[in-house]
Amino acid sequence: MARPRKPKPQGSANAPKSSAQRAVLYARVSTAEQEKEGFSIDAQINLIREYAGKSDLRIVEEYVDVESAKRTGRTQFEAMLKYLRAHAGVRHLLVEKTDRLYRNLKDWVTLDEFDIEIHLVKEGAIISRDSRSSEKFMHGIKVLMAKNYVDNLSEEARKGMLEKAKQGLWPSTAPVGYLNVVGPSGKKIIVPDPAAAPIVARMFEWFETGNYSLKELSKMGRDAGLLRHRSQRPVSVSTVHHMLRNRLYAGAFEWQGRMFQGTHEPLVSTETWENVQEVLDGRSVSNIRAKPLLFAFTGLITCGHCGCALVAEIKRERYIYYHCSGYKQKCPEKYVRQGALVEAFSEQLARLHLDDQVFALIERALRESHTDRSRERIETMTRLRAEADRLQQRLDKLYVDHLDGRISGDMHDRMASTWREERERCLRHLEGLHSTEDLIVDDGIALLELGRNAHKMFNKQSPGTQNALLKLLVSNTVWAGGMLRVEFNEPFGMLDKMSDFALRENQPEEAEKSQRTIWLPE
Repeated sequence: MARPRKPKPQGSANAPKSSAQRAVLYARVSTAEQEKEGFSIDAQINLIREYAGKSDLRIVEEYVDVESAKRTGRTQFEAMLKYLRAHAGVRHLLVEKTDRLYRNLKDWVTLDEFDIEIHLVKEGAIISRDSRSSEKFMHGIKVLMAKNYVDNLSEEARKGMLEKAKQGLWPSTAPVGYLNVVGPSGKKIIVPDPAAAPIVARMFEWFETGNYSLKELSKMGRDAGLLRHRSQRPVSVSTVHHMLRNRLYAGAFEWQGRMFQGTHEPLVSTETWENVQEVLDGRSVSNIRAKPLLFAFTGLITCGHCGCALVAEIKRERYIYYHCSGYKQKCPEKYVRQGALVEAFSEQLARLHLDDQVFALIERALRESHTDRSRERIETMTRLRAEADRLQQRLDKLYVDHLDGRISGDMHDRMASTWREERERCLRHLEGLHSTEDLIVDDGIALLELGRNAHKMFNKQSPGTQNALLKLLVSNTVWAGGMLRVEFNEPFGMLDKMSDFALRENQPEEAEKSQRTIWLPE
């Protein structure tokens, strides 16, 4: 949900002078739930208006977004960009702090193209093209933290799904044979699909006999009218295989590596499900192969000529070479020794090296950003604790009123149920805040420390460790003509770019060489 606002007229005593520079105001909360729980839009706007009055800035437009941090697009953010493009005279953007403005790295790149001053009111910083390189560098790190916060929202959603699983409720989309509905308690549950559930049950019984293959069973399901939920297409062989392996149909389910007993109605008995597993396992015995050798670069490199994967091959039972799989066409790329690839990756990982001065700036920015977020977390925890105590007092008083006969039993049960559920929600949120972010800064710094020293340790590791390290650090690697091109995962990719960015910005051309040793000694 997004809410456009017009600037509030200021009184004559505080009205800015006609010479005041024009500015736009932007405010955001990540979800509607956050706004309800105290992350007030009005508090942001009042703070920014007060700042504008003191800084001789005249707010000409206000833009407010209230929506999900993962939803694509922000209507008011896009409207603000459109306004700035159309009004060259408006060169100031006022926002409470970094993570209110940027939701992802694309936002940062987009705003960087505008020749404007970004006023981060709560952080006491102004970012523009004239800012020092160190200020821009630290600002970039805080953008990373804002992106990390969006990722944390996803993590909190996963925690909520795990909590739901602990209660025996399937926390995701219903599989074939079930439907998602809202239960009596207001929570989403799954119930048997009247059309599909009987067919699914019969398919388990058919396969239990051992007389049908998966392909035959899939055809029988299609002939019976079994369709997939969203696409309404007939079920495929892979869908049927996944269905037969799913313990959910027998009343239990696995979530995040743990087994839970569901409260939903099972479609088959546990005995039938286990018999089906025996049939599946018996048919797969003949397909068991020896465990493949683990190569350092398996699944990591693509050919720059044709886009196929580079695969490993052992020559003379001891030498490992990589070559293009040639899946699409015959490829001119020559074989390359594994040792040559190890050296090439070491050189690329050296791009992540940062000297102590730059790394100190990163650590400082991370800790500053965390301090601000921790303050908000403490305020939220205090508010939630007070709310939980208030609800408990209500419940105690309600119980006394019931004992004294001042309210009926039905009224007591109805009101107590509502207040108890609200209190449990507060306590769950409070518990989540207790357990999050305590070590996030130290862990983040340790992760970056790993990245900047990766080139030193890489060629000393086993192939399995090298493979795991590269999957953490790199997102895309291409080999062509004896040259390796690497793209890094975030935050390492941004650190790679920001090292060059910090070096180039605001340094005279003649001084660039003398300054290089400060930023990138290697």
